[in-house]
Amino acid sequence: MKDKLVVVFGGSGFTGTHVVRALCKAGWRVRIACRRPHHAQHLLVCGSVGQVQLLQANIRMPASIDRALVGADAVINLVGVLFEQGRQKFSSLHGRGAGLIADRAAAQGIENFVHMSALGANEQSPSRYAQTKGMGERLVREAISDAIILRPSVVFGPGDGLFERFAAMAVIAPALPLIGGGQTRFSPVYVADIACAVTRALESDEAKGKTFELGGPEVMSLEEILRAVLHVTRRKRLLVSLPFFVANFLGFIGEAMGFIPFVDPFLTRDQVVLLREDNVPDGTLPGFDELGITDLETAEAVIPGYLERYRHHGQFNAEVSL
Repeated sequence: MKDKLVVVFGGSGFTGTHVVRALCKAGWRVRIACRRPHHAQHLLVCGSVGQVQLLQANIRMPASIDRALVGADAVINLVGVLFEQGRQKFSSLHGRGAGLIADRAAAQGIENFVHMSALGANEQSPSRYAQTKGMGERLVREAISDAIILRPSVVFGPGDGLFERFAAMAVIAPALPLIGGGQTRFSPVYVADIACAVTRALESDEAKGKTFELGGPEVMSLEEILRAVLHVTRRKRLLVSLPFFVANFLGFIGEAMGFIPFVDPFLTRDQVVLLREDNVPDGTLPGFDELGITDLETAEAVIPGYLERYRHHGQFNAEVSL
């Protein structure tokens, strides 16, 4: 085991779980700073006994950040949400929260900092999600100039909000929406490949101060994603083209449903704004290759394994490939 400690903010989430596993495999001691440590007990078995530590922290509270950073050699910020709910706002998490973590890390002399942003991050974007991701990048770099910023396209894997969300929708809905005609393009990237990229960036001197755009090995339109989901789950559903103005109305309804306790919005107006632009790396910034990662997983190879439970007879249904 390495003698170095990395603190992971947001380590209990979808991406964070895979990042923690990769860090443990690489030999790091890992401290997971999260709001509800009792919901992250499963992460204790990702490493050897004592290799993983859980600590309560809230990125809106500087004192809790300082406590989490004591003795750390490196920091990874994975905090992010796909929609706003309660006090969990884009600006407080993606923007000011990211900047505060970097500021407090700099105050303790920690310069090895990896920040998870998103493809399309831009403070001038019409999307609040993309705006605040851009704000977070700026505030992180102002605090730590050598910080490493990772911008992934949409991330897939067990428990994702992409393939699995549409698979769940297809179980109960007679049709699936092709928002804006379904022509928006994505470069889906496997969550384990993202976790590998985080670990490589953390241990690479050449990555310091750089921004990486991370896309998967294939480009898929929204329509192709939906058709892949239906094919793998062996379900026949109508694909209905929805103009953006109709999708915007559905986003309003989704946001209203989000006020119901324990109900997540199925769509928000900000997500509709994001769907107006492709989510594909343009090749102007370094990517997986520059981190020494070339053997990327495809959706075709991965999604049949975790979407099988959405088939009519689950794992007992005949296996299919894309």
